[in-house]
Amino acid sequence: MVLGGLGAVCRLLVDRTVSGRVKLANGLPVGTLAVNVSGAWLLGLLGALALTPQIALLAGTAFVGAYTTFSTWMLETQRLAEERQGAAAAANIVVSMVAGVAAAWLGQLTGRAL
Repeated sequence: MVLGGLGAVCRLLVDRTVSGRVKLANGLPVGTLAVNVSGAWLLGLLGALALTPQIALLAGTAFVGAYTTFSTWMLETQRLAEERQGAAAAANIVVSMVAGVAAAWLGQLTGRAL
């Protein structure tokens, strides 16, 4: 419960910080992108570390699960499409998927190097 709450608070702080500092003309939700890509990296890192199953479950599910946000990503994509910003909606999906997979891979590489 504590880890989940901490993950949710971290998500809010990262999203607000990034969204407040980076504004893209196409309206791409960069705060959510930053949260989900950094969460993918963290989950990749945790997956590569030699953690006990209980610690891995708590860290991955409680903290990272509360930190990342699939539903917000989908809602923001749907809103972009609704506002007839099809290119931005498509970019939000493609960039998030490519960057997320790359971040998870880099997280695993980092974890193996530790």
